Amino acid sequence: MKRRTNPLLRWTLPVILTAAFVVGIGVPGFAAEKKEKAPATTSADKSKDAAKAGLIDINSASKEELDALPGIGAAYSDKIISGRPYNGKNDLLKKKVVPKATYDKIKDKIVAKQK
Repeated sequence: MKRRTNPLLRWTLPVILTAAFVVGIGVPGFAAEKKEKAPATTSADKSKDAAKAGLIDINSASKEELDALPGIGAAYSDKIISGRPYNGKNDLLKKKVVPKATYDKIKDKIVAKQK
């Protein structure tokens, strides 16, 4: 008696081996692209990025620079200067220097750099 093989099994092994081969050697268009790992950023890199982005450092900005921020006038800029140094920009809220509504207007425009 002749043994019959299932047609599904007869084609499964070659398909699996072909797929493994294509992925294994990295045939363009078939293999997943490898993502490059982003280099680790240091605090110096962050401060350079902040300077490039035009962020204002609340620990060293002048009264005029602070006055130019939306919602910040002479009174708030004086309060910001007198409350220095700040560990983070959210210290403006923690120390109750500016109200939340004003902070929401300026939070993307400021940074608190550490020396």
